[in-house]
This record gives sequence, structure tokens and C-alpha cells, in this order.
Amino acid sequence: MIIVSTDFVAGKEIKQTLGLVRGNTIRAKWFGKDILSGLRQIVGGELKEYTELLTEAREEAVIRLQREAEKLGADAVINVRFTTSQVMASAAEILVYGTAVKLK
Repeated sequence: MIIVSTDFVAGKEIKQTLGLVRGNTIRAKWFGKDILSGLRQIVGGELKEYTELLTEAREEAVIRLQREAEKLGADAVINVRFTTSQVMASAAEILVYGTAVKLK
């Protein structure tokens, strides 16, 4: 499965547009890691626990996007975009969306 942020796939021609596909997940860190991040925030530096949280969430959201595209019989997903929102304290949603297409 080809997944790109452009509105085309280099060297390929789009035969058919299948529609919007998306994948999302909401993640929260374990309480202990949340406390550790809070302490790190006081002294400064990267909040590695949250970096890890968002990395895992993006990966899962892309997997879900790909599964939805495969159900439609897509060869690729174009115009892929990510968005995030805070659902509650210490919990974030990652949403990835794009257009599923068939290629020639």
C-alpha cells in the first residue's frame, strides 16, 4: 500500500477515486509516566513519555487508515494528513485521513 501526502503518486496514474479513509486512536500514558513527565516539565527538556505516546498513536492510526483503504480495494492513499486533539488531561487523539485510490 502506497501512502503519500501528495495528491499524486509519482510515476503512477490514478484510475479511480474510492473515497475518504481514516484511522484514529486515543491514547493516554500510565499514571507513573505522567508524573515523571510532569517533573521533567519543571526542569525542562524533552517529554520523552509523550513523544513515545504520540509516535505509537500515529503508527496505530496509519495502520487503521491502511486497513480501511484495503477494504475498499485501494492501491494507495493520497493527500494524507494528520491532526491531533486533546480529549482530556493526559489523553490525545491522533486522526489520519486521506483519499483512497486505485492506480493504473
